[in-house]
Amino acid sequence: MFLKKISSLQNPFIKQIFQLKEKSRARKKTDRFLIEGKRELELAIKGGYEIEKVLFDCSITSISDVEEITDAINVEVLEVSNEIYQKLAYRSTTEGIVALAKFKNLSLEQIEFSTTTPLILIAEAPEKPGNIGAFLRTADAANVDAVIIANPKTDIYNPNIIRSSVGCVFTNQIATGTTSEIIEFLNKNKINNFCAVLKEDSENYHLQDFTRATAIVVGTEATGLTDEWLENSTKNIIIPMQGEIDSMNVSVAAGILIFEAKRQRNFK
Repeated sequence: MFLKKISSLQNPFIKQIFQLKEKSRARKKTDRFLIEGKRELELAIKGGYEIEKVLFDCSITSISDVEEITDAINVEVLEVSNEIYQKLAYRSTTEGIVALAKFKNLSLEQIEFSTTTPLILIAEAPEKPGNIGAFLRTADAANVDAVIIANPKTDIYNPNIIRSSVGCVFTNQIATGTTSEIIEFLNKNKINNFCAVLKEDSENYHLQDFTRATAIVVGTEATGLTDEWLENSTKNIIIPMQGEIDSMNVSVAAGILIFEAKRQRNFK
């Protein structure tokens, strides 16, 4: 398994994968991204991601630890110097492992449901990686059937999203598409969509029936959902506010709505 040690920051391969850490364009061009951390790598392997190389810093972790994680897959393993690892690592608290992995197909067509009443979380044009990570953590905690990002502003394999999702980017069934494509997908699969929006005709969320095939749709904190969603929603819904402001963090709102749906389904 162990191949060689790389100690120079000028190594062409190291330069190449450093670009994957820093630039979305490089990730999209190569369909490759970096995974940092033992738990994240384990979740990616469990989630069926193709791992091409694993790099480790022996001053932080051991080859036996790497072998234990990668035992079930055929992968190249390289030892790198601490200097290289610190340049590749994204977190200040780190575990000595970085992996090179391939993108998964995130098209709507690859989504598969194991039930006739799926529960989906849809976020339109989220910009903050922290919010996207929180969506994915909520989706994992609730075991939703899919997470769909409409009109994405950043790629799903952004290191900030992987970090903030604590690896839940690998545990969820994820797809991306335009708002129009996603609405067509929902209609085709007879999935009701409930749009969270501050409008006079919005109804309280807890009065809705989320036991049928359901998509919870949230927009950005700044502008909310686009008119296309509101014009095609099954129902516009609202979380009643009792304080001085009329909004909350979008990932918190999504969590409230998703777990109301789970409550109605008896957490099945």
